[in-house]
Amino acid sequence: MYFNLKSISTDGVPKALEKAERYRLLNEPSLAESIYMDILTILPSHQQALVSLLLARTDQFDRGVTLKSAQEVLPRIEGEYERAYYAGIIWERMGHAHLRQGGLGSSANAYHALREAMEHYERAEALRPPANDNAILRWNACARVIMRNPEIRPQADSEVEPITSE
Repeated sequence: MYFNLKSISTDGVPKALEKAERYRLLNEPSLAESIYMDILTILPSHQQALVSLLLARTDQFDRGVTLKSAQEVLPRIEGEYERAYYAGIIWERMGHAHLRQGGLGSSANAYHALREAMEHYERAEALRPPANDNAILRWNACARVIMRNPEIRPQADSEVEPITSE
């Protein structure tokens, strides 16, 4: 079924942003995502809405939202530092989603995602504005998660079973 969506007014954007943030805080990221998409329909380069859309999508990694759906927002975010930093956020949140998911391979997947996040944070650190230590704080958080959880490690080659054709 298809509906023609209604547009919001540009004057209503500040209140819409507030409402979307409340939905994120209430753990209703899909409702927040919808509002951010409404804002971006009328203001396609609205940076706060783009960043918040990315975050709302990462909030839904446990609910079937894909890494790709969050990553597709990155090119629209202005600034090389910001793109590197939010790429790190995406991977970090994916790592935590793997940990919450549990099951076979989740620890190795979490390790890979957290290490990918750390690489993006290192790139952001090199580009950061003065007195902005956010990338360092996030890098340290990823490192601590890995150090405190010995099960979070790369998958050893000996743990991979070869695929054989019979």
